[in-house]
Amino acid sequence: MWSSLSEWFWQDRFWLPPNNTWAVLEDRDGLVFAHPRDLLAALPLALALVVMRFTFERFVGLPLSRLLGVRDQARKPVKPNATLEKYFLTKGWKPKEPQMALLAAQCGLTLQQTQRWFRRRRNQDRPCLTKKFCEASWRFSFYACTFFGGLSILYHESWLWMPEMCWDNYPLQPLKPALYYWYLLELSFYISLLMTLPFDVRRKDFKEQVAHHFVTIILISFSYSSNLLRIGSLVLLLHDASDYLLEAGKMFNYTPWRKVCDTLFIVFSLVFFYTRLVLFPTRILYTTYYDSIAQWDTFFGYYFCNTLLMALQLLHVFWSCLILRMIYSFVKKGRMEKDVRSDVEESDSSDGEVAQEHLLLKNGAAHRPGAAPADGPRSRLVGRVANGHTATT
Repeated sequence: MWSSLSEWFWQDRFWLPPNNTWAVLEDRDGLVFAHPRDLLAALPLALALVVMRFTFERFVGLPLSRLLGVRDQARKPVKPNATLEKYFLTKGWKPKEPQMALLAAQCGLTLQQTQRWFRRRRNQDRPCLTKKFCEASWRFSFYACTFFGGLSILYHESWLWMPEMCWDNYPLQPLKPALYYWYLLELSFYISLLMTLPFDVRRKDFKEQVAHHFVTIILISFSYSSNLLRIGSLVLLLHDASDYLLEAGKMFNYTPWRKVCDTLFIVFSLVFFYTRLVLFPTRILYTTYYDSIAQWDTFFGYYFCNTLLMALQLLHVFWSCLILRMIYSFVKKGRMEKDVRSDVEESDSSDGEVAQEHLLLKNGAAHRPGAAPADGPRSRLVGRVANGHTATT
């Protein structure tokens, strides 16, 4: 049964253009071609990358975070409460106000105390800045190496400058060793990202990230098996061109180096929009849709590959919308605030708690940012309290 399934799966008409068979891709006369079985080496290499990642974060990322001034926010401890803890773990992080009031009555707490408990408990499970920095530093190091390494591999290749050359004499295109190792490293990295997703910082676009990794792994595997390495290498290079800038911006976003972060964000945005929204559709998608069938008829692999590439483009549009939101915030406030995909810690004054708890009164003035105007009714009331004109309770 397994033999029959494998024979059906590897039919020539699925993977290769019409009138071509796997026999034409057999190694001969000193020429080496891509073979699907070569990809099995990606599995142990992915495990090795996982080990390398945790080693890098421990001995490189962590000291680097301290050197650049990354400081984790102080978190107030949560008082043990079995009732609230059970609800938190089984029913949700953010109870609605009626349920919150019920929980407060059960525990003998005020509504504000119960709200504060849930905020501190949520903060307790949020990853610290150091962890975020270490993850970003690992991805930055990898993407920077693969981008500049891939650029050096493709710099002298004709298809880098003229994508239509990706189809020259296809599928009889010999495999170059440097291209094979680069391709294998990229595939292993994305497999390792899927393996470590449960341990990584969970962001708001988690589902889109998983979809992106799956599409990328399938595209790399399919393009290698079908000897579509030329067009596949261009897709990888375009993605790495902005990815390492994104991770560099994240790293400095967790440090006091605000101007560096803002500059990297601007550069990343320009590179992202140009590579993902201009070059990718006009050079990559165009050549795979039109130039690829100039010499032969369509086949299953043509539709399959273009469908996955279009799915990538839709993800590019989704992330472009997030970046535009960040640009709007940047223009409005004059600085980068945060990654809109990230969850942020909550302060103890959230959910409409009484602001007067945090007012420090001295000579009738409120010493805190954003204090009420001096001529407002609230300010006059505070002034009377501070000067003893209103009885205290």
